[in-house]
Amino acid sequence: MNQVVPVPPLSRFQNLQCSKCGKKYTHQTAQTYSSCCCKPLAASYDLANLSKSVLTNRPYTMWRYREVLPVMNDANIVSLGEGYTPVLPLPKLCAKNNLKGLQIKDESLNPTGSFKARGLSMGVSKGKELGVRHFIIPTAGNAGGALSAYCAKAEIAATVIMPTHTSDTLKEECRLYGAELILVDGLINDCGKLAQKLAAETGAFDISTMKEPYRLEGKKTLGYEIAEQYNWQLPDVIIYPAGGGTGLIGMWKAFKEMQEAGWIKGRLPRMVLVQSENCSPMIHLFNDGILPDNYAPKPSSAYGLAVPYPFASDLMLETLQESKGCAISVSEDEMTGGIESIAAIEGLLLSPEGAATYMGLQKLIEKDWIQDHEEVLLFNTGSWYKYR
Repeated sequence: MNQVVPVPPLSRFQNLQCSKCGKKYTHQTAQTYSSCCCKPLAASYDLANLSKSVLTNRPYTMWRYREVLPVMNDANIVSLGEGYTPVLPLPKLCAKNNLKGLQIKDESLNPTGSFKARGLSMGVSKGKELGVRHFIIPTAGNAGGALSAYCAKAEIAATVIMPTHTSDTLKEECRLYGAELILVDGLINDCGKLAQKLAAETGAFDISTMKEPYRLEGKKTLGYEIAEQYNWQLPDVIIYPAGGGTGLIGMWKAFKEMQEAGWIKGRLPRMVLVQSENCSPMIHLFNDGILPDNYAPKPSSAYGLAVPYPFASDLMLETLQESKGCAISVSEDEMTGGIESIAAIEGLLLSPEGAATYMGLQKLIEKDWIQDHEEVLLFNTGSWYKYR
């Protein structure tokens, strides 16, 4: 009789550790954040002798980076084809701003129309592997739709808690995928309080931004894709709209992993964080180290930027400081104007968050923080059509 030889997992996932003190946590059970420092947990990998050649002939989704993703058994992957979104040139805006190069990574082409597909595909996949049967999420909008879709495919229950002022499109999306939708008068922090309460009462797993370790691993694939799409030579500046910060932190994590593996060399990009003036905690923390006494966050047309008290603020600041980057805010009117001008000039309809990155670019050029010899990458994190 032939003996069945187990196939070793492609993943080189080793352990979870506290992002502040490094204490290790098991990945054999579902984890939230570190009990030692109350900080996000980070996944670590064995990167020794990991060659880029592993990518040869693999499908162009985020799962092509299988060795540095935490799902151990491929049977647990819950995918809708997320990742490997295009980097599009912006030749007219590039010439207008007298830059060497200007591109935008368009995350609106992900399943469910936003970058949230990456993190929620990973979070649901790993949750499935660990036996989670009910997820609950506080969301400004897009993350709720993404969780609902991936839970529908995985046959896992989903509860979405969303601000009342979120667009009807985003609400209906959750309902169509079969999720339980709860509306709250307030911002995402108010939704988060209710999510925490309901999770404790029902046993559902709270998959809030950076309060579990695996959404970050999905978002970090942005960094791997950018490196591959730029032929392993990264742009000088990356401008990113950040609320909870998973994408910003994830990209930086990816860059450092690739440095360790020898996939990229040389200096890393300067990372720029953009927020709305209506809700800009990271601008205050970056510039002053503290939120002002009169801090009064308000809703934003860029739903994803209305995160008044981001759990991973320390890691966002660390990314900006290590990369010699900066944080900048734009007004609601500037975002609206950016949507209109970019559509008319380049034929692209960006989300408010995406338009914020271009308006932030213009401010940084005016300050001489970005020079004309530099390559700049912007981000469009979601589809304009979902904000109607």
